[in-house]
Amino acid sequence: MLRHFEKMLGLFPFSKLAARGPVLRVYAIEYSEPPLFEREFIPGAEPREIVEAASEFMKDDCACELDAAWDLWQFDGDWKLAPAAVTLTCFAPVFDNDIADHLRIEFGLDSRYIPDPKIEGGLRMGQSNLKSLVHLVQDIEKRLDLDRRQLWSESGQSPADAIAEALIH
Repeated sequence: MLRHFEKMLGLFPFSKLAARGPVLRVYAIEYSEPPLFEREFIPGAEPREIVEAASEFMKDDCACELDAAWDLWQFDGDWKLAPAAVTLTCFAPVFDNDIADHLRIEFGLDSRYIPDPKIEGGLRMGQSNLKSLVHLVQDIEKRLDLDRRQLWSESGQSPADAIAEALIH
């Protein structure tokens, strides 16, 4: 799995604007256990370096999680390109994983990708962020042999429905 994780990390557009580098944690058995390993990398660290650090601790019952950032348009009184938190995870086969996936990217809040027509420039910036997400997913699909792909939202609403609803209102 780490070989696939390294490929995914190689495709991921890590933030050029983040002040801090990604943080790697390796967990054994389940997330309620304290991490076996934790390390912060410098911005621009190579995927191979991250995976090599994880490989020392990864076993069949482990997960490695990388907290990182990528650059998205964000509104805070004005639109600006800024680092947005994202978590990339690799699950070994025996790790207690609720949906039995092996690789996962948690992109953060839905609102970053749903165009908001109530904010000036919201449609264009939301569309730009959504294009970045779709582009990344397509690159991963092309370069990794995926059995399935699942896009879901913590709100329970279909992401496609949320986008359509935002554009109608």
